[in-house]
Amino acid sequence: MTGQRDNTLVDKGRRNFVIASGAVGAVVGLEPKFALGKTLAGVNGYDVVIVGGGSAGAALAYRLSGDPARRVLLIEAGKAYQPEEYPDPVRLQTIIGGDPAHDWGFTSEPGWAGKAIPVPRGKVLGGSSAINGAVAMRAHAGDFRRWAEAGLPNWSHDEVVPFYKLMERTSHGSDALHGRSGPWPIHQLQWDEISDMQRAFIGSAEAAGYKRVTDFNGDDPFGVGPYPMNTRIGNRLNTGMTYLGRGVRARPNLTIRSETLVDRLEIQDNRAPAVVLAGGERIEAGEVVLAAGTYGSAALLMRSGIGPAKDLSALDIPVVADLPVGTRLQDHPFFFTTWAAHPERLGLPIPPVGALLWGKSSLARPDDLDTHVTAVHYGDPKSSPTGGIFMLAVANTRPQARGSVRLRDRNPASAPAIALNLLGEAEDRQRLMDGIEIVRRIVSDGPLKEIVADEMVPGPSIRDRAALESALPMALDTYHHPTSTAPMGADGDPHAVVDWQGRVKGVGGLRVADASIFPDVPSVATNPTVIMAAERIAAWMMA
Repeated sequence: MTGQRDNTLVDKGRRNFVIASGAVGAVVGLEPKFALGKTLAGVNGYDVVIVGGGSAGAALAYRLSGDPARRVLLIEAGKAYQPEEYPDPVRLQTIIGGDPAHDWGFTSEPGWAGKAIPVPRGKVLGGSSAINGAVAMRAHAGDFRRWAEAGLPNWSHDEVVPFYKLMERTSHGSDALHGRSGPWPIHQLQWDEISDMQRAFIGSAEAAGYKRVTDFNGDDPFGVGPYPMNTRIGNRLNTGMTYLGRGVRARPNLTIRSETLVDRLEIQDNRAPAVVLAGGERIEAGEVVLAAGTYGSAALLMRSGIGPAKDLSALDIPVVADLPVGTRLQDHPFFFTTWAAHPERLGLPIPPVGALLWGKSSLARPDDLDTHVTAVHYGDPKSSPTGGIFMLAVANTRPQARGSVRLRDRNPASAPAIALNLLGEAEDRQRLMDGIEIVRRIVSDGPLKEIVADEMVPGPSIRDRAALESALPMALDTYHHPTSTAPMGADGDPHAVVDWQGRVKGVGGLRVADASIFPDVPSVATNPTVIMAAERIAAWMMA
């Protein structure tokens, strides 16, 4: 199949990502051509195969195929639209979470308080960057200090900033911290670009003692201000548009195969020389990089015999490497406080996501920023007694609970069993309740008070901590930032699946380069840090 054209545009409901690098540029509508140069796999294979065409996979394909002698294959389970032809659900900033045609359809197992939660993940070239809130905020320095304290080398804040700069294109902020010519555009929202409610939220937070932040990707992100966004004129600019523009897709050494489901990795003599597709096709690779996301990469590893031996044996999967894949899942717990508003004071609900308070709970360490409050225009106005509604969504961004991802069976089309374990630790519930109390304090004074008519959720009668804790399930959600199912770690780290370069321990020719490798979940939206990590690992691969 090497070098063949991919004209498939029908959604076949497949459930996996695969990216491969090292071959020819066969993208929808582009004729493939072969590149000359040194190859590691044979004439029927690729130098690099990347599994998953989302945030990480697109960045890897872009960077690795920049060397014309390296044949790269990118395999994506979803559709591959041309950059300017993405449909509204994966283009418009006002539509978050995509639609069934571009989503894997996963739902978590019932967790704390018996609540199961949908966990949308993008199934399209561009991955979850095509369905997310398009927030363009970096993990802050404290996150990287925490990773270093746990023994992870080469991921300090000073070492990752150059890769954040390499990826981004923005006119905002200082030259020392920001990139001007990368493939991924960032727009810092200005005061006149956010809604009346969001401006009032910022003003009330300032009245409550929080400082105004003009650059959440700067040296001091503690405080309140408009978001930096990966958007332009109402459009979400996913990595399939930005990293994989028409010029990149036309590279003769890059092949993109869309709507292609990967079953497993072939492992021989403790190496991964090939990927095997769901239909049985075998594709040789000099190196395989998994970028199928926190759920997809973990499932693919386990189907290939890399994971907890007990779980694999129970499914009659031969164990290749007994590693703790899927055992350290984290995500941010999220709670929607909901407010009835005076419609004549609320203003237009645009943009839907516009302003953020990044602060601290009572349990935060000195270098922790563990609480987000996001001012969003969500909610059905018909559910409000006044006809006006908005939400101040609270996230605990330093959760302590760990969940898991496990296989239900060996079928690559089956959804994995996802146990988020949101609020499974009492400390996590306390941090979230602290955030709700921060919201109530902000709403009680300043310009936002003039917009609010009443508290709808949790409700004005729910005041003491016991009642508030009991009420958490009513509006509990995930921030949709899953990480850490194949975490990086130093030698001897019992939780580590990969090393500091994303190389799977004990299996040659195989890396992971997506959010699954984070030792824990960063204190912010994960998408920019996923792209940065892919850039960092691509640089090591090219060195």
